[in-house]
Amino acid sequence: MEVPGWLETLAERVARKPVPLAMRPPETGGRHAAVLMLFGEGPLGPDVLLIQRSSRGRRHAGQPAFPGGGIDPDDGGPVAAALREAREETGLDPAGVHVVGTMPELYIWRSDNRVTPVVGWWHTPSVVHAASPNEVESVERVPLSELTDPANRVTLRHPSGFAGPAFRVRGLLVWGFTAGVLDGVLAGSAFERPWDRSRVEDMPPDVVNLAAR
Repeated sequence: MEVPGWLETLAERVARKPVPLAMRPPETGGRHAAVLMLFGEGPLGPDVLLIQRSSRGRRHAGQPAFPGGGIDPDDGGPVAAALREAREETGLDPAGVHVVGTMPELYIWRSDNRVTPVVGWWHTPSVVHAASPNEVESVERVPLSELTDPANRVTLRHPSGFAGPAFRVRGLLVWGFTAGVLDGVLAGSAFERPWDRSRVEDMPPDVVNLAAR
C-alpha cells in the first residue's frame, strides 16, 4: 500500500499550513465534523473524490463537497468519522483507504462546524455512487489536472460581495469551503498551474438561492 511521494509531501505540507484567520475555530463551541479528502490514481492521473449534496438537503444544499459529516461519540475521532461518512454517502469500502494524515481544524461559520480534513490514499478503489440519495445527488472522481486547468478556475462573487476561488469541473461548480480547501491544498503543489484570479464571475442565482436555505 505504497503512498505516492507527491501525496506524502502534500500531506506533510498541509498539516503545517497556518489556518486562515477567517477559518480559525472559536475557542469554544461549534459542532465537530470531519471530511475525507481522498486521492487516488484514475484513468486521467491523480484525482480526488467529490460528492454533490442533494438539493433537498437542509445544509449546504446542492453544493459539491468532500464526503463527510459530524463526528459521533462512537467514532472516537475525525479519522473514523470521515471514513464512516464516506462509506454511508458513497458506498466506499474503507478497507481500500490508507489515511495519510489530517489538516488543522477549520471553521465554517455558516453551519457552526469545526471541520478536520482527513487526507487519504485510495490504494484499492471500490465502486462509488450516491449511496444516500436524500443527502447525495452524485459522486465524481475529479482529476487534479482538471482542477488545476486555468480554464476551469474562476473567482466567484456572492451578492454579499464576498469572493473566493471556484472550479468548474465535471458539470459541477465547486465553491465555498470545499473550493477554498482545494485551492489551499493545490497551491504550491506539483500540480499547481498559474491562473487568472482577476477573472471574476457572479454566483448564479440558483446557487445563491440554494445557499440561502
